[in-house]
Amino acid sequence: MILSAIVELSRLQFALTAIFHWFFVPLTLGLSFIIAFMETAYFKTGNEFWKRTTKFWMKIFAINFAIGVATGIILEFEFGTNWSNYSWFVGDIFGAPLAIEGILAFFMESTFFAVMFFGWERVSKRFHLMATWLTAIGANLSALWILVANAWMQNPVGVTFNPDSARNEMTDFFAVAFSPVAMNKFFHTVLSSFTLAAVVVIGISAWFLLKGREEEFSRKSIKIAAIFGLAATLLTAWTGDGSAYQVAQKQPMKLAAMEGLYEGKSGAPLVLFGILNGQKNISARSVDSLKYQTEKPFHFAVSVPKVLSYLANRDLNSFVPGIENIIKGGYPVTKNGKDTLALSIAERMERGKIAIKSLADYQKAKQAGDETGRDIALKDLRDNFEHFGYGYLSKPEDAVPNVPLTFYAFHLMVGLGVYFILFFIIVLLLEYKSKIAKQRWFLVISIISVPLAYICSQAGWIVAEVGRQPWTIQDLLPVSASVSGVNPNAVIATIVIFFTMFSVLLIAELAIMFKQIKKGPGA
Repeated sequence: MILSAIVELSRLQFALTAIFHWFFVPLTLGLSFIIAFMETAYFKTGNEFWKRTTKFWMKIFAINFAIGVATGIILEFEFGTNWSNYSWFVGDIFGAPLAIEGILAFFMESTFFAVMFFGWERVSKRFHLMATWLTAIGANLSALWILVANAWMQNPVGVTFNPDSARNEMTDFFAVAFSPVAMNKFFHTVLSSFTLAAVVVIGISAWFLLKGREEEFSRKSIKIAAIFGLAATLLTAWTGDGSAYQVAQKQPMKLAAMEGLYEGKSGAPLVLFGILNGQKNISARSVDSLKYQTEKPFHFAVSVPKVLSYLANRDLNSFVPGIENIIKGGYPVTKNGKDTLALSIAERMERGKIAIKSLADYQKAKQAGDETGRDIALKDLRDNFEHFGYGYLSKPEDAVPNVPLTFYAFHLMVGLGVYFILFFIIVLLLEYKSKIAKQRWFLVISIISVPLAYICSQAGWIVAEVGRQPWTIQDLLPVSASVSGVNPNAVIATIVIFFTMFSVLLIAELAIMFKQIKKGPGA
């Protein structure tokens, strides 16, 4: 009971910190490049208008950047305070990209940020422009290494488990850094952040137009942001397809939850939208229960035939396993280039328990000097290590994530992504016809679109992180085996402290930002 409380409280604490942190990061990633484009225009034309425009957006960037750094530092500390077992188990791998992020990318970003923000009139125009571009590149390189670490948790490659230390050790840095999961995750996340930044720039500019202020500044800012945003949104959709394919290959349970797919099909349809049947809660009952079997997955759903099969396997008629199939096993899979049948979760749990026991037997035999026993235990461990994490599960249904939350977050993200494609197209058409300043209805929509962009961004992370539950490391370590032995009351106290502190920071940031916006680019 105490362990369960620690797990849930630690998850809540980490989720709270991550959500607040992600309020600030996307705008930083995208706005840095928009600023760089604007300053490039100033460098090429010498027009003071572009300098004034760049300075305004640079102030918005700086406010956001400072708060993002504060929340990010706390997020990394939590790996040691609340997730020490996880940090021990994978510290040699997970720590490497985070170290590179701090030593190389963040150092580069913060150094040139100082030049970018304070260097006007102190350094040459060329050097200042270089500093602005390097700040943008550094910010996005920081995102790269953090997302590499996160992608490894979703697809642990390039490592070997050392039974002597009971830790995973990196054997192939390039496999970790450039795995298809990592590359798709990086580009999808960063490009979606570009989309958010473009929407924010358009929303703020629309406010000026509604107030009858700064028309030239607003229209040119809107034009740059809309072109940048449309390109980013289209590329986000493309990388999203790549990410979904990787999820299908590496995390089939997550894909099933994303689509509310309980029973697998050949030529599986893609659900466009629907309402799940809350009574079909697989994590609360056995798949073999009569009550469960009689419930339908959806109250209603609109879907496109065979599209999910194509997205998952690049084959319109391929079989896509559902949640029930993954639990029961027996469906065809390709493993190490060979066709075989998937094991059930129950079978993987048994093999996981063998792996856990073999690790303990290996260490005991080694201490006793029993070489024969050590070798037998080591062979059993290696034969079953890919199922290691399943040995910590209590029942097969524990391997199922929160289906409703994953499903609705995924479809909300996709729906808003389509909306933003249309949004940027309309913005560019209105701007091309010089009508955007007169379309007050659309200016209001532009302002409303700002919180929608943040909702879309947060929904993406909900899919990524809730969808992979119960795992901190896919198949190797569940959250129940990752937490520290901390007092639940201490975690509650930090949750209250962090929530209060983050709320104050968010309110302060918004107040400062709104004040700066009201002053306008002339201030």
